[in-house]
Amino acid sequence: MSKKYQSTGLNQNFANVLIRLELWVENPWRRYSLLLILFFGGFVIGTSLGMINGVLALMDNIGAFVVVALIEIMIRLRSKISFNKKYHFLLQVIDSTRIGLIYGLFMEGFKLL
Repeated sequence: MSKKYQSTGLNQNFANVLIRLELWVENPWRRYSLLLILFFGGFVIGTSLGMINGVLALMDNIGAFVVVALIEIMIRLRSKISFNKKYHFLLQVIDSTRIGLIYGLFMEGFKLL
């Protein structure tokens, strides 16, 4: 028997977060600034993962697995979301973060050359 949760204000707010965010970013400046922040956040995560694995030199295989798994999950999410036009902003968020992550990893790789 499944439990039905109460319809509290907190549950309603969590359910409507994506809708509110899409309404907030209708302004192009807000949209581009948020996507740029996510890009740079992905870049920071990518460079941090590269530096931590480079310094420790203990978890190279595990670090590479985590990064590849994270990027693969983002690609799978993108392929599922791309058919639905309603989630266009979420698609842009995933793409911006993924590109920043990959760019950060490439920059760390070029530092080692």
